[in-house]
Amino acid sequence: MATTLIAGLTVGAAAYAGKLAIEMTMKMRAAPRLRQFYKDGFQPQMNRREASMILGVRESAGEERIKEAHIRVMKANHPDLGGSSYIAEKVNEAKDMLLGKKNRSSVF
Repeated sequence: MATTLIAGLTVGAAAYAGKLAIEMTMKMRAAPRLRQFYKDGFQPQMNRREASMILGVRESAGEERIKEAHIRVMKANHPDLGGSSYIAEKVNEAKDMLLGKKNRSSVF
């Protein structure tokens, strides 16, 4: 009688562990993939490579694509919507750099 009880509890525990493993696997597959962002801080003098990384476009991107990326990034980082004014300034500087406009003088 005791061996039957132990065998039943063992099978039940194994089934429960398997259920948890399947649920965790399904959650991990459903989780969105996070993009890998640039880990270093901003360079003292922005160049085209850094500007393209900030906006998430190629250095050779066209004007329309740069403007679309600028709007997308500014919506996420605008100071009026809880973003950082420093980041917003860098995003604007990146747009100007890629569009070939005269560099803005930094406020910070």
